[in-house]
Amino acid sequence: MQAIILAAGMGKRLKDLTQNNTKCMVKVNGVTLIDRMLHQIENQRLSRIIIVVGYEGQKLIDYIATLDITTPITYINNPIYDKTNNIYSLALAKDWLVKDDTLLFESDIIFEDDVLNTLVQDQRDTLALVDKYESWMDGTCVKLNAEDEIIDFVPGKKFDFNNTTDYYKTVNLYKFSKHFSETHYVPFLDAYQAALGENEYYEQVLRVIAMLDEPVIKAKRLFGQRWYEIDDIQDLDIAESLFALDEDARVKMIQGRYGGYWRYPKMLDFCYLVNPYFPNQKIKDEMKASFDTLLTGYPSGMRVNSLLAAKNFGVHQENIVIGNGAAELIKSLMEGMTGKTGFVRPTFEEYPNRYDESNTVSFVPQNADFSYTADDLMKFFTENKVDNLVVVNPDNPSGNYIPKANVLRLIAWSRKQGIKLVIDESFVDFADEEDSTIINQEIISNNPHLYVMKSISKSYGVPGIRLGILVSGDSETIANMKKDVAIWNINSFGEFFMQIFEKHRKAYTAALIQVRTERARFQEELKKIKGIRVVPSQANYLMVELRGDMCSKSLLKRLLIGHNILIKDLTSKTGEKNYLRIAIRDTNDNNILISALREELMSI
Repeated sequence: MQAIILAAGMGKRLKDLTQNNTKCMVKVNGVTLIDRMLHQIENQRLSRIIIVVGYEGQKLIDYIATLDITTPITYINNPIYDKTNNIYSLALAKDWLVKDDTLLFESDIIFEDDVLNTLVQDQRDTLALVDKYESWMDGTCVKLNAEDEIIDFVPGKKFDFNNTTDYYKTVNLYKFSKHFSETHYVPFLDAYQAALGENEYYEQVLRVIAMLDEPVIKAKRLFGQRWYEIDDIQDLDIAESLFALDEDARVKMIQGRYGGYWRYPKMLDFCYLVNPYFPNQKIKDEMKASFDTLLTGYPSGMRVNSLLAAKNFGVHQENIVIGNGAAELIKSLMEGMTGKTGFVRPTFEEYPNRYDESNTVSFVPQNADFSYTADDLMKFFTENKVDNLVVVNPDNPSGNYIPKANVLRLIAWSRKQGIKLVIDESFVDFADEEDSTIINQEIISNNPHLYVMKSISKSYGVPGIRLGILVSGDSETIANMKKDVAIWNINSFGEFFMQIFEKHRKAYTAALIQVRTERARFQEELKKIKGIRVVPSQANYLMVELRGDMCSKSLLKRLLIGHNILIKDLTSKTGEKNYLRIAIRDTNDNNILISALREELMSI
C-alpha cells in the first residue's frame, strides 16, 4: 500500500501564515501539519509516499528532507496550482494510483492516530472516511444507507441545510484499491476532466461513481475520533486546543474560550448554563421563517427594545433597560456605583470583577453547602457596613435560594440601611416556588434603591442572541445606562424573540416544569455515585463535592479528554479542590455524564 498526499494549494484563507509557506507547513502547537502526517503515515509501513506539490513546492521538498522520513518519497509538481483545483493534482498522480492500493490524503487535515488506523485496518478495500455532519464542518458531504453504501455525494453548492441530519462529512482521507483505481477512478477521472476541465474537485468523480448501480466505494464511519480541517486561522486556533501536546494545556485552552463549544466535535457542554427545554420547536420555526428579514434588516433602537422588554415583564418602559446579555448591563451598573460594595462568595464573578477589589466586603458562608439566608446577610452587613450589596438568587455556583418572602424582607432592610441592593435573578424561574420573581412594578416603584438583573439568555435558553434586562425604580440610573450602552446593542434576532415570546409563554412554563423534574431525577442519580455529594440547588445546575481521592481538576481533565464532556471546576471560586458545578441538560445528555462519572470515579 502507498500514500498520495495532495499539497499543491496556496491556502489563501490562512493569510500571513501561508504568505511564504505552503499550507501544510503551518504549525499546530509547534509541529507542522506535514511533519505530523508523514510520521503517522510512516508508522503504517507503506511502500512509498507520493506528494503532489505546487505553491512553494521546492521549499516544501527541502523541508521534508529534514524530517528523517525513511519511507521513499516521490514528488510530482503541479505547475499551474494557481489555476486549477485538486482534480488536476490527483490527475497528475493517476499513473501511481494504478500501481498499488492507495491511501489518499489532503494535506490540511490534522487527525489522531486512531483515525488513520481505523481506515487502514478495515478489511474493505475501497473506503471514504466520513463523520456525522456537525455545524462547524464545511465542504463535501455524503448520504449513506444502512450498508455504508454512498448513495449520494453532496458538494457545497448542492448543500441543503434542511437535510443535515442525513449528511456525513468526508474527512478527505480515502482508501482506494488498485483494482478500483484501474477500473473506475482513473477512467472516470480522465473523462470527467476532459468534459469539465481542470478547475474541479476530485470528489466530483467519486460522486459520479456513486451513481452507478453497483456500489464500489463504501463509507467508513468515525465515532468520536478527533480530526479537524484547517482552512483559516480560527480552524487553526481550535485545532491547537484539540491537539495540544499536554493534557493540562488542552484543558486550559478549551476552558479559556468561554463558549463557542458548538465548534468542537461532539462535545457535551455541562459548563455553561442554559434552559435545555426552551425554546421549543415552534418558536424556533417562527424565527427561522423570518430569518431573511432579520438578517438583512436593522434592529430597532433602545427606546423600542425597552418598550418590548417592558411589555414582556410587566413594568414601565422608564424602569427597564435591555442589554446585549446581562454582562453588558452588569458592566454599566457596577461602573456607576460608588462606595463599599458587598458580595456573597463564591458567586458569579462578573460582578466583583467589575468593581474595585479594595472597596469590597465579602460574606463567605461557613458551611460545606455555601448556603445562607436573608437573615445571615442582614446580620453580616449590619456589622460590616456597605453602600451597595449584590445578591445572586439562586446563587451561582451553589444554587442557594432565598424564598421571595425573605427577599422582600432583605429589600426592606436594605432600604432602612440606605443600601443600594442588586438582586440577580437570572436563575429564579427554575426555583420550585411559584411566583418567585421580584420583577413587579409595585415592588420596584416602592423601592428605588432596588436593581433587579435577569439574564434572558440563561432562563430562556437563547445565549446565542445575547439578551438581558435590568429593572429598577431608579429611573435616573436606568436612563443613564440607556445612554451608556450602544443604541443598537440588541440585534434583530433578539428583538424578534422578545416580540413573539408572549404567545409562547405557556411553552416556557412547561419547559420550566421539565427542568425541575429533570433536576430532581438527575440529583438522585448523582447521589448514587460513590464519592459524590450533591449540594441542594434551585437553579438549572448542581454543585457537587467530591469526597474520594480524586480532585475536581483531575476529574474535569478525565471527563474532557476521555469522554469529550466539559464541566466547571470551582477551585478558583471556592479555594477548595473538590467542588464542581454541573449544568442540567436533557435526560439523555445527563445520563451520558452519569455513566462517565461512574466510570471515572470507580476507576480509582
